[in-house]
Amino acid sequence: MADPRGFLKHGRELPTRRSIPVRILDWDEVYENFPSDKLKDQAARCMDCGIPFCNNGCPLGNLIPDWNDLVYRDQWREAIDRLHATNNFPEFTGRLCPAPCEGSCVLGISDDPVAIKQVEVEIIERAWAEGWVTPEMPTVKTGKSVAIVGSGPAGLAVAQQLTRAGHDVVVFERADRIGGLLRYGIPEFKMEKRVLDRRLAQMSAEGTEFRTNVNVGVDITADDLRDQFDAVVLAGGATAWRDLPIPGRESSGIYQAMEFLPPANRVVAGDLAEHPFSAKGKDVVIIGGGDTGADCLGTSHRHGAASIHQFEIMPQAPATRDSSTPWPMWPLVHRVSSAHEEGGEREYAINTLEFVADDDGHVSALRTVRVEQQFTDGRMSFEPIAGTERDFPAQLVLLAMGFVGPEKNELLDGLGCELTARGNVQRDAEWRSSVDGVYVCGDTGRGQSLIVWAIAEGRSCAAAVDRSLMGSTQLPSPVTPTTMPIG
Repeated sequence: MADPRGFLKHGRELPTRRSIPVRILDWDEVYENFPSDKLKDQAARCMDCGIPFCNNGCPLGNLIPDWNDLVYRDQWREAIDRLHATNNFPEFTGRLCPAPCEGSCVLGISDDPVAIKQVEVEIIERAWAEGWVTPEMPTVKTGKSVAIVGSGPAGLAVAQQLTRAGHDVVVFERADRIGGLLRYGIPEFKMEKRVLDRRLAQMSAEGTEFRTNVNVGVDITADDLRDQFDAVVLAGGATAWRDLPIPGRESSGIYQAMEFLPPANRVVAGDLAEHPFSAKGKDVVIIGGGDTGADCLGTSHRHGAASIHQFEIMPQAPATRDSSTPWPMWPLVHRVSSAHEEGGEREYAINTLEFVADDDGHVSALRTVRVEQQFTDGRMSFEPIAGTERDFPAQLVLLAMGFVGPEKNELLDGLGCELTARGNVQRDAEWRSSVDGVYVCGDTGRGQSLIVWAIAEGRSCAAAVDRSLMGSTQLPSPVTPTTMPIG
């Protein structure tokens, strides 16, 4: 272990966020550098518990106590080797994952959990700085070809694993750049795109081929895809967004979050001079209290919105772990992201009844009512509270209510894949769809989930594809399609 008394000597500490008045003027990541001596103190808090529940809390099975100990001992090269053994992209998860491992940390039973996520991202950043992250070339070529549809974290994980196993891998992406939501869904202030680009450069050097601006099912038919490749992996995510079909929805000025966020990233990339429907000077209402809503919030701050309200139909979570989610479950607790810290008002237990439009048909307000969460025979409902009706002014409304599964498009129609009752693509225990030679991983089969689950499923799916093509595999398989997270 690291320091046997480390958890008694050091409290949990994270990097300082840059000053709010400064950071909302740019799109750089929000955190200051974290001194190495402080990081060692955080690694030292890992307490050599008898059963490290963090290993199971992480879908990737990250060997967290191992690399905490190595960081404490300044054995950084060994630490990145241990980290990369289970995670292809720790620079992504170290920035974007909500860290279910920390929710199941044994120290978290009676104290603040170990800052696992921070140690993780510092390991990989040190590795990049030292030049330790280099292309890992396949030792043999199999002559087998694999097409991967979608270049988000699941698709990239499949691609890197299968390329390193010696297969000829082509990743298809309908957008103009590779990365999926990592590219056009995650704002720069959460992850600068240089972080994505340097990993893609490594993958290209290893032999993965990327083809952009290809709408699979249209530009290349499903039949042609199956004819040209020995295996096909569907990893296009769950991009069908949830809508809010209430009176006034046809008003202009109402957008889905994934209509609002991509242009913001394109402005930073230099593709656009300005956002086509910027929040600047507007009263903004964001419907949805999750991470995507927070991304819209931080983006609206940087645009210079006049006011911002973020709506959540659920009641506000408690300040400390709720009894309904005991350790080692993912805790129900009130969370404050960097975007929330920057301003705006969070409105809980509120429901939107109507979008009110002005004479030009543009949204001008939201008619709302407060609600009470109730349970009847185990079924949850939200009942309106009389006398709590209120109109909130808004010239820009952003819907950030999550996603309902993969888009039902020409590709799925052409393949004829069976769907689950929830509308996801059905897969068996070997990640196979109902169509021979077609595999499914990530949100396409799982439904909307976390980046760490996408990478874990991508790694496992790669092992299944390799085993099918070659008769056996040495690739790791951390999860199965039926694996469920703790909690």
